[in-house]
Amino acid sequence: MKQEKHYIQRVLSGDVNAYSYLVDMHKSMVYTIALRMVKNPETAEELAQDVFVKAFQSLKSFKFESKFSTWLYRITYNAVISSLRKKRLETADIDNAQLPEAEVMDTYNALTELKNNEQRIYIKQAIEQLKEEDAIMITLYYLDENSVEEIGAITGFTISNVKVKLHRARKRFYEALKLILKDEVKMIL
Repeated sequence: MKQEKHYIQRVLSGDVNAYSYLVDMHKSMVYTIALRMVKNPETAEELAQDVFVKAFQSLKSFKFESKFSTWLYRITYNAVISSLRKKRLETADIDNAQLPEAEVMDTYNALTELKNNEQRIYIKQAIEQLKEEDAIMITLYYLDENSVEEIGAITGFTISNVKVKLHRARKRFYEALKLILKDEVKMIL
């Protein structure tokens, strides 16, 4: 984005106040990524602040080979992973629960029947029930509209690994959504 490049060059030229534009533009998604992974608002806020400090200190290493957001979200992802490792949180094994495609479509169709505000509430509830990695995949792909390649650059996963993880996350998302919407689905269907 030309505007981002302009502000980055201003920061690199010594205008540190220009960095506030970049922070304002990306603070919501950086916080969202952190929150989806750590599931604690205070920790997510601290991590987001740390990310912007680290990004500022590393800005001279940004080469404009990818979008600034991709570079920044990669820093965010790595910072959160490092934080989680430090805390030595136990992670559960990824289960391979299968959900019939017809049920996925029924849940999706029922969701589209709901009003937009209700959709946002249910989507947020479903994402909050997902494991950190699943939540981040759904958030990056659907909410922030990053490509599979960009998610690979952010997370360090291969393209095929991103596709597999995204597929599994999508199925778990629909399962969580189905549980939340069970009464609404019955009423609509």
